[in-house]
Amino acid sequence: MSAPNQKVKRRHISGVFLLNKPLGLSSNAALQRVRWLFRANKAGHTGALDPLASGLLPICLGEATKFSHFLLDSTKRYQTIVKLGEITSTGDVEGEILEKHTVPELSQEKIESVLARFRGDIQQIPPMYSALKKQGKPLYELARQGIEIEREARPITIYDLKLIDFTADTLTLDVTCSKGTYIRVLGEDIGKALGCGGHLTYLHRTQTGHFEIIPEYTIEYLESLSESEREALLLAVHSPIDHFPKIQVPEGRAEYFSRGMESNIEHEAEAQVLVFDDEKCLGLAEITDKKRLVPKRVLNLE
Repeated sequence: MSAPNQKVKRRHISGVFLLNKPLGLSSNAALQRVRWLFRANKAGHTGALDPLASGLLPICLGEATKFSHFLLDSTKRYQTIVKLGEITSTGDVEGEILEKHTVPELSQEKIESVLARFRGDIQQIPPMYSALKKQGKPLYELARQGIEIEREARPITIYDLKLIDFTADTLTLDVTCSKGTYIRVLGEDIGKALGCGGHLTYLHRTQTGHFEIIPEYTIEYLESLSESEREALLLAVHSPIDHFPKIQVPEGRAEYFSRGMESNIEHEAEAQVLVFDDEKCLGLAEITDKKRLVPKRVLNLE
């Protein structure tokens, strides 16, 4: 098969592919591989995973990129393993070990009492090894220079935090959390609360918004398929927001909507609705309290 950096004839194709990203590959590299395999003109992912993290990375192709930001802001779910007793420079196995501590004798009751402190609305200080910027420069660049700056704690929500398993020095956790949560920091903070510190040795995303991982949807699987078989795996363009209210465009007004023009509509006000013409999704709109249908994202699926 040709290499992803070879030129291919791009095409206008739209939909969502639920990639199971492998370890060792950046989210952008995974995105480019999928885009190349579909020969898509345009593509974007919906929330980066570190190279040392694996799992669900929804890839939006073509017109689906108009809805990708809704997944960026959505709830995420992960499985992770925290190695206790060792604190690293990055909060995961990629960093150098900075401190070693004796791990106390663990019991389910003791672990659960600590985990209870991290459920719900909490404050979290972003790590230095992150893409957040200070005066236009990513924090990870400063961290690599040995520079540490003060970071403000940010509000996040841990919707669910389950203990799956534990050994004398590891915790296996299932975490459902809000946008902006750093699982590396959560692992470090749980280790600190247990009195010994810790870092992540495994991180796997299993859910983004209402999308759940399909384990077999790997890059290797995509490569094994024909072009038509790949296309059959794509979800609908509007699938990232398929849970939004749906309405039919006023009769005879489909073309007006597709041109971005407003229409009168007999419907209660809605901040966000998916607009259809029979089975065809035309895009996203707002219905004002004056009963005006206002296009917000118009799809071009011709």
